Amino acid sequence: MESLLVPLLILVLVGAGVLVAARALGHRGSRTPPETAPQPGKDPVELARTSAAKLNQEQHRRLYALIAQGQAMAAIKLYLEATGDGLRASRDAVGALAAHPQPFRPETAEPAPAEDDDDAPQRFAYRYRAIASKGDVTREVSSNMLNDEIYGRIRTLARSGDTEAAAETLTRHSDISIKQAREFIALLED
Repeated sequence: MESLLVPLLILVLVGAGVLVAARALGHRGSRTPPETAPQPGKDPVELARTSAAKLNQEQHRRLYALIAQGQAMAAIKLYLEATGDGLRASRDAVGALAAHPQPFRPETAEPAPAEDDDDAPQRFAYRYRAIASKGDVTREVSSNMLNDEIYGRIRTLARSGDTEAAAETLTRHSDISIKQAREFIALLED
């Protein structure tokens, strides 16, 4: 039995060496070429902007409807068919568009100047849902004139005690009455 132990150990070591070499060659062959590899330094906001520019208004609307419904695979498929980009580029584009929503901008129109003031509401190509609840009471506001930044300002105003300004801002950026806005803001005050 001891005479078989040494050849058996050698056989196990050779087998392990072959497995390690096969895995190393397999990993080397599956690497993506540098031209198709994602660019780690690319700004996701800029990627979202350029990706949105490739879509027409109907494709843009359908893509954001799929993103809002949580259908990422369908959104990627739609983007892939609409633009002809590769699968990886489509996945990255849809991810950037979901993380950094972009309004539809026709190619002929010049980009609207950025406004720091929220007096003139801008319409977005997607509907934003804001939900507030306290105890058994829940209120929801859904509008295509709201986004994270505007809703953040409304919450800040409400929590700082300026409920009337918060309600007016919410009314300006949605289709609800001032009474409904006050009820919604009352749930945010904590």
